[in-house]
Amino acid sequence: MLLNANQDPSDGSACVLTYDEAEGWLRATWRGYVDEAEAMRGAEAYLAHAAARPCAYLLNDNTPLRGPWFDGLDWLARAWVPQAAALGLRYVAHVVQADRHADLIPGQLPAGGPFELQVFEDLAEAQRWLRQCRTAATPAA
Repeated sequence: MLLNANQDPSDGSACVLTYDEAEGWLRATWRGYVDEAEAMRGAEAYLAHAAARPCAYLLNDNTPLRGPWFDGLDWLARAWVPQAAALGLRYVAHVVQADRHADLIPGQLPAGGPFELQVFEDLAEAQRWLRQCRTAATPAA
C-alpha cells in the first residue's frame, strides 16, 4: 500500500514509502539522485507514518539510488534514529545502492543503537532477514 511518494519532477528522483501488508513491514525505496532536502522529506514521511501506525520493521532499499548519499547523516543519527526507535522501529534491513558496494550509513549511526541494523547488497537477502526477525519476534501460539 502506497503511503507517501516524494518525487522531484526535474530529475525523477524519489523516495517512495509503502507498507507491505503481507510481510508486515514498511519499505522506503530511494531512486535517482536524492539531495539532502529530498532525503529529509522521505525520512520525515517515515516518522509521520510510524507515529500514526507503528511498525517494527523497515526495508530501506537504496538499489535504484544513484550518486552520493546526502550529507545529513549526522541528522539521521541525532534526530531520526531516536525518534524512529521511540515510535517502535526495531529492525532495519538497509540495502546499499546497486552502483556501490559500500555505504556510509552504518558507520555514521551509533553502534549498539536502539534498533538492529543489517546492511545487504542483495534485496532478497534483506527480505529474508526481515522475515526471520519477524518470525523470531512472534510469540509461539
